[in-house]
Amino acid sequence: MDKKAYEKKLEAQLKEWRAEIDKLKAKTEKKSAEAKIAQEKKIKELESKMEALQEQLNTMKEVGEDKFEETRKEVEKRADELKNKFQDFLS
Repeated sequence: MDKKAYEKKLEAQLKEWRAEIDKLKAKTEKKSAEAKIAQEKKIKELESKMEALQEQLNTMKEVGEDKFEETRKEVEKRADELKNKFQDFLS
């Protein structure tokens, strides 16, 4: 996959994850105070991972083709971490 296609794919995935976080926030509002606090903490962790991934994607956009593969590996690592956090949250 070339650099531009990969960036677009990742942007689409980030958009999906942002929408999922928004849904989780809405569901959290309906919880009891204690459950709400626990859920909000988890959501903040998701948002933090999402920000780190977005920053890595921004870095990847700035690098040339010669550094793309190296940067892509870091982006994929962060994407996997975020995906795992979502799975933990939803289970």
